[in-house]
Amino acid sequence: HLLDKKLENRPLLSDKKHPLISMPSDSNIVRAAILLPLTGVNKSVGQAMLNSAQLAIFDFADSRLQLLPVDTRGTPAGAQEAAASAIGDRAQIILGPLLSTSVQAIAPTARAAGVPIIAFSSDRSVAGNGVYTMGFLPDEQIYRVIKYAFQKELFRFAVLAPDNKYGKSVVNTIERTVEKIGAELIDVRFYNPKSEDFSDVIRALANYDERRAALLKQREALKASSDNLAKGALKRLEALQTIGDLPFDALLVADGGKRLQSVAALLPFYDIDPSKVKVLGTGQWDVPGIGAEPALLDAWYAAPQPSARAEFVAVYRDSFGRIPPRLATLAYDATALTAVLSRA
Repeated sequence: HLLDKKLENRPLLSDKKHPLISMPSDSNIVRAAILLPLTGVNKSVGQAMLNSAQLAIFDFADSRLQLLPVDTRGTPAGAQEAAASAIGDRAQIILGPLLSTSVQAIAPTARAAGVPIIAFSSDRSVAGNGVYTMGFLPDEQIYRVIKYAFQKELFRFAVLAPDNKYGKSVVNTIERTVEKIGAELIDVRFYNPKSEDFSDVIRALANYDERRAALLKQREALKASSDNLAKGALKRLEALQTIGDLPFDALLVADGGKRLQSVAALLPFYDIDPSKVKVLGTGQWDVPGIGAEPALLDAWYAAPQPSARAEFVAVYRDSFGRIPPRLATLAYDATALTAVLSRA
């Protein structure tokens, strides 16, 4: 077994509640706490990240590094308790937590104790003064995909984004990007991320009612004519839902998961034709099976090369019997970095 081979002369994770192996009490020991949601709604992600941290320990650490897993319960209050516990256990660095609200909750305590944080957050605003982020930052993804589309001669952009901090951050990044490269941001539409029906916002984005009315008006005008050319034109119009081009060449949908699927299904329904409007996405699209939704076929999004992650996925699957979530690589990288620093 892969892990069995790597265990020889390697430290194991230790946990106050669930110790796997006792670590020597030595002033040279470097204690790194990893704060993860090991219970609560995100516990499966938290456990996968803890598994990934184990792999990094086996691959990079020597006997000086001690990793202390602490459960945040997925809440800011739980993260505060976890950070206080870790600092009380003389942690010299904190890895995590996962959510920006939890990072903000623990930052004052960690700063007061002089303990740096490497957070697994994609919110750049939480970084600074001893807090570092190791996440998939949306501004980098947005800049890359918008610039790529611009290079492919798509110059007019629209955005569909959730009405929350993430969505507004995406829109702000697009505004800066189009100004920098000389493109245009034609339309921005926000939707309630808690909604289950996005019809109204997509209908408005598509200018569906006006374009539909224009089609019906032209059909009536052609029906009134007995001209053969008019009859041929009428027949062609029968296959259309609307008439008239949209004012944008590309549409960025800043979401993932079930909301992305719901939005994507409505695009052709309201005659936003993916063959005429290029659909763009963020790193949230970097999941298996994203092309199952027809409207997303041939869409573009920015993400790391899959080949760079393939080796990690293979080792994780062999070790733990399942495919890791995308966020698991963050815990591996942060722990590997800590292991290398601890040897210096």
